[in-house]
Amino acid sequence: MGQMRINRNRSGFTLVELLVVIAIIGVMVGLLLPAVQAAREAARRMSCGNNVKQLGLGLHNYHAAYNQLPQQGAGTHLRAGVLNVGSFFNSSILSNQSSLSFLVGVTPFIENQALWEQISGPLIGTVANGSAGIFPAMGPTPDAMNALVPNVAPYYRPWATEVAALRCPSDPGLGLPALGRTNYAAGMGDSIQNMGWGSGDDFNNTNVTFAQIARAAGRGAFVSHQKTGFRDFLDGTANTIMCGEIATDLGDRSITTRASNVSTAIALYQSPIMCNNPAQIDALRPRFWAPAAVLVLEGRGSCWASAATINTCVTTILPPNRELCFASAAAEGPGGAPLGSFASGVATVSSRHQGGGHVLMGDGAVKFITDSIEAGTSGPMVIMGGVLPMQQPGAISPYGLWGSLGTRASKEVVGSDF
Repeated sequence: MGQMRINRNRSGFTLVELLVVIAIIGVMVGLLLPAVQAAREAARRMSCGNNVKQLGLGLHNYHAAYNQLPQQGAGTHLRAGVLNVGSFFNSSILSNQSSLSFLVGVTPFIENQALWEQISGPLIGTVANGSAGIFPAMGPTPDAMNALVPNVAPYYRPWATEVAALRCPSDPGLGLPALGRTNYAAGMGDSIQNMGWGSGDDFNNTNVTFAQIARAAGRGAFVSHQKTGFRDFLDGTANTIMCGEIATDLGDRSITTRASNVSTAIALYQSPIMCNNPAQIDALRPRFWAPAAVLVLEGRGSCWASAATINTCVTTILPPNRELCFASAAAEGPGGAPLGSFASGVATVSSRHQGGGHVLMGDGAVKFITDSIEAGTSGPMVIMGGVLPMQQPGAISPYGLWGSLGTRASKEVVGSDF
């Protein structure tokens, strides 16, 4: 008797097989999503590095045209006593009080010629309390457009413009209280003494004290209210940081985008590590300031046109992504009361990238500096006219490799890769 063959056609998956397939797909998606996010961040980081590169090309083209770098703290100025304008740090809608950042001068060299033409000529706008008027060429002081009081402050369109070439794609900062954010700032070296504002007469050189301070403590690629050029980079342009990346403030009290306010400048000169004050930092969230901490009123990178330290300056004192720390700056306590007047501070490189931030070297090269770069002992910084144990003019940087990269003429040899 012949053997009968029975054909059983299966029309679908069993329940067990279906569950196994779903589980496999879930695992694959779980593995894939972090890779996709990492790829997106890698693309954003590359785009950010390209922005830094373009800024470097713009600075070199500016130098080729004018035989100097754009000045950090430049513009128009009405001397003290004229229309009660007062000193450089006083707000004005009649001039910018020489408070413009180097980024203003470089705008036509980074494909923003139209913006420069608005800035360089008189411009119709809202001058105060909603009334129309004409701003002078080069505009008002950027801080006159205080976003914290928008109904009182004047509105000058160029200072509120978001310049795409100055924004890192990884940084989500947007809108008020900032007006025209920037993620790139001027390299000011390893001492903060040259970054204060002082009086108008000081910067017009009728008082030689400031000129002496600038020569002694202004050790970076840029010096506040002073001209610098590549001939000043005696250590070599390849060994000198010209610009650095900064993260902008999100209003979350981050230690990298808001600055704590310390008691005196001399204390900060002697010990920059005081920025890492456990009493000021949230014990449960060490990357954020404690609720009772006294912080600087303005957030990091909130106005690209302003030469103020908080906006467009970086120092090579503390390593990247460390705490911001200011001496007697405009600040708010837990109750929100303003304290003191604007001053300078320790303001290092920071970013939204993982593990470090971009810097622009004087030769146009873009480097990614890690948070773990060798940065010395955070001892006393170089100042002019100070008493021991301050570092005196001409001393090597006390901040190791990081500090030596920030100085343009300290005669230090960079002997290791960074």
